[in-house]
Amino acid sequence: MLAESRLSIFLLAIQIIFIILYGVFVDYDVAAGPKTNESNHEDVKEFEALYPMFQDVHVMIFAGFGFLMTFLKRYSYGAVGFNLLIAAFVIQWAILMRGSLHATGQIHVTVDTIMNADFAAGAVLISFGAVLGVLSPFQLLVMALLEVVVYALNEWVLADILEINDIGGSLIIHTFGAYFGLAVSLMQWRKGLKDNPKEGSVYHSDIFAMIGTLFLWLFWPSFNGALAASTPSIAQRCIANTIYSIVGSTIASFALSSIVNKENKLDMVHIQNSTLAGGVAAGAVANLYISPMGALMIGTAAGILSVVGYKYITPALARAIKLHDTCGVHNLHGMPGILSAFVAVVVARLSTTSTIPEHEIENIYPRVAVDGDFQHQANMQMAGVAVTLGTSIVGGILTGLMLRAPIITATEEEYLFDDKKYWIVEEEDKDETVKPLRDNMIPLTAAANGAQIAEE
Repeated sequence: MLAESRLSIFLLAIQIIFIILYGVFVDYDVAAGPKTNESNHEDVKEFEALYPMFQDVHVMIFAGFGFLMTFLKRYSYGAVGFNLLIAAFVIQWAILMRGSLHATGQIHVTVDTIMNADFAAGAVLISFGAVLGVLSPFQLLVMALLEVVVYALNEWVLADILEINDIGGSLIIHTFGAYFGLAVSLMQWRKGLKDNPKEGSVYHSDIFAMIGTLFLWLFWPSFNGALAASTPSIAQRCIANTIYSIVGSTIASFALSSIVNKENKLDMVHIQNSTLAGGVAAGAVANLYISPMGALMIGTAAGILSVVGYKYITPALARAIKLHDTCGVHNLHGMPGILSAFVAVVVARLSTTSTIPEHEIENIYPRVAVDGDFQHQANMQMAGVAVTLGTSIVGGILTGLMLRAPIITATEEEYLFDDKKYWIVEEEDKDETVKPLRDNMIPLTAAANGAQIAEE
């Protein structure tokens, strides 16, 4: 009871603090304020281009990520419910944190601002996947609170200082979220995580998880192309490259899943997750001239890498260093994100002013537009990989250690991967008490029908 009251007090206290901070530091953007000029066609065009993609991203964050994690047979409430809680919490906090680094004076909120907060929520939800069913709600909120701070700093370094190209967030969102979550998980290892019988799925829970997969699969082009919505030529390329990449990973996942299985059957884990790896792998290169063939190659490689990760790498890491990864975020987000980042390094190095139109260079490589040095851009892209891995792993380890504090209540081992601790759950034995009655009704009904026929 004390643990639940701490969570409620924390939520109410932090929400009051958010309200005060928003009252002092946040306001509408000029385009949405009382002095807006409705005849400003540029604002209208930007809103009309951005809002549909924002809605797609919004659906991915709240429905896609939420349902994807419902595969656990006894933790579906926690997967969808805590996904909603964390995302709502992070959107508020990320706007404040990002605004403190990017804004001068008051933070002006636009659709773009909220969408970038959605991206921050995506990173935190990826981390949530690594510790799904392990951390208590209180621990999850503290993790989110700390992770957003590190996320905003990492994003600021990569975007504003190094000026890397990562339009779909392969590094900034996926790689960061995966390795932050894995580092937290490494610090939260306990004996109850090994071969836990509750850490499994049933037929209907896997079907619900596939709903999340389909939402993410359908809307991923918007995720990678949203930041280019105001530049139609780049946005169309983002969408095309992402679609080619994600269909490539889908075909590769189906093919390899059957190959690595001794009975040549498909594994639902691979179909739910590895099919999406192409969307992650396209993120850092979606706006580049990689060609449809190149996008298919990247997606196919990502799908193969992801299936190999689920089949061999995740179990090996669990045995070697006791690294527990509930959703396999290393295979869906971590490794495909790094693959995308390395491809972005190669593409930057091979690019020239003749391969990228002059009017696009400033949008893709702002630094190159000034100095014309593609080698330096490639160096910065590589530096972004190092910075992201460093900040995410160190930040995750420190956060994981902080979550061990006695005041931050952890989940007891008997309630790992189980909704019973925090949700009102219908007792499992209720159906069992009804079943014998149903069984008894069948012969009685049959006997009655037989007697009626005999009389006739």
